[in-house]
Amino acid sequence: MNLLIQFLLRLCFGLAAGMAITSSRQVTSGYFRNHLYVTLGLSTLASLVSYTVAPEVFWYAVAAAVASYVGSVCWLYETRFLGKMILIVVALCCLNGGLRQQLRQYSIKWHSSPIMLNYLSQSVLEKRLAKDTFGLSQEMDRELRSFKSISDYLTMSSVSSSGLLLGMTMAAMLLGHWYLNTPTMELAPLRRLILAMGAAVAFQILVSALGLWGELEYANELSTQWWLFLLLRWSFGLVGVAVLTWMAWETLKIPNTQSATGILYVAVIGTFVGETMSLLLSAESLFPL
Repeated sequence: MNLLIQFLLRLCFGLAAGMAITSSRQVTSGYFRNHLYVTLGLSTLASLVSYTVAPEVFWYAVAAAVASYVGSVCWLYETRFLGKMILIVVALCCLNGGLRQQLRQYSIKWHSSPIMLNYLSQSVLEKRLAKDTFGLSQEMDRELRSFKSISDYLTMSSVSSSGLLLGMTMAAMLLGHWYLNTPTMELAPLRRLILAMGAAVAFQILVSALGLWGELEYANELSTQWWLFLLLRWSFGLVGVAVLTWMAWETLKIPNTQSATGILYVAVIGTFVGETMSLLLSAESLFPL
């Protein structure tokens, strides 16, 4: 359930952020109004699931749901400025909720000594045994503090990087679909979202690569299942999405919004699969993968 809550909050955060950077002068208000119902559904489900499982998230999810409904009313009456402000509120509520839950889960993992022992490789311990006990204690203490600091930053960064990748891809796909309803709109907003997708993919690749380096550096044993999940996560969820982003960008040069939207549909599936694999892998490690 914790993984479901985290996925819902990340997706809701990224989708609201994607709509917030979309021009309300070039895109009709129906796009924002209708898809605030999507964030309403995501945040409502997150609040229902988190009520007993993750109470620290509950009120953030409720606030995001209420703001989503109010925002949809604002867009119904064409109050663009207030509508954009509420989109930012929805994004911040979901991001803060995701960070709070991630901090709680991370604290539980960090204070779990069996997990920590898996990250202190035998070779590191053997090198320390040649030193006196006092020196050993000091050096290991410094190493653990450094290890925890790096893991902290990467874990918190993964919430925003994953959410942006999920949400920007979803926002771009929904906007591409909206062009089928309103074909006279300019293509600049869709191009902007695809560029944002590219930036989000690059950000997530950086965070995941650093997390993978930490995992390979400290982990003792990695199962075949772990490697298969990692392969799926990187091949389809990161590299595949990056290629699809480039394909959608090139397709818009024709221009062909229908084909670009089809490519973005596949990209959404790729991000869903990739980020689900990431959450499953990261649940058993102290680094985001």
